[in-house]
Amino acid sequence: MKILYLMIFASVSCFFCSSCSFSGFSLFSQPTKIESSGPTYTVRTTAYSHREKELGGKYGALTASGRRLRYGKIRSAGADWSRYPLGTKFKIIGQPHIHIVEDYGRSLVGTNTIDLYKPTLKSMRDWGTRRVDIQIIEWGSLQRSAEILKGRLHYAHVRKMYNAIKAKRN
Repeated sequence: MKILYLMIFASVSCFFCSSCSFSGFSLFSQPTKIESSGPTYTVRTTAYSHREKELGGKYGALTASGRRLRYGKIRSAGADWSRYPLGTKFKIIGQPHIHIVEDYGRSLVGTNTIDLYKPTLKSMRDWGTRRVDIQIIEWGSLQRSAEILKGRLHYAHVRKMYNAIKAKRN
């Protein structure tokens, strides 16, 4: 029983502390004010849910960066990390939420598509595919993206992202 309490305490501590999160991903370092001067782009968006049954979908509610999927004022998103690096924060114009790129997917690599996390299959289907205007609040880290991808190069789509990041950094 003590072990269970210790595991729960460690999980809660990890959730509220920045020491267990990646640099720049602390719950307490989220932007409070969105500047209106960030670049805007029109992008294709799709939606995904941890409830989907897909090949290779063994991670459940975890992102490729190791975080739990988020859906609230701060929401998880997936993208090609060579285009929108891990940690990129953006806002869909006309919506109050901030999205953070912390996931990727095979079908996103080589595209300008951003996949938005939805907690239910219904909300995922309701979103469908949409073209939206986004405003970049803060660009993520190509270096951190490459560090995570380097250990997964046995997948062709990961190699493609990794090589594109290396080309940008050279």
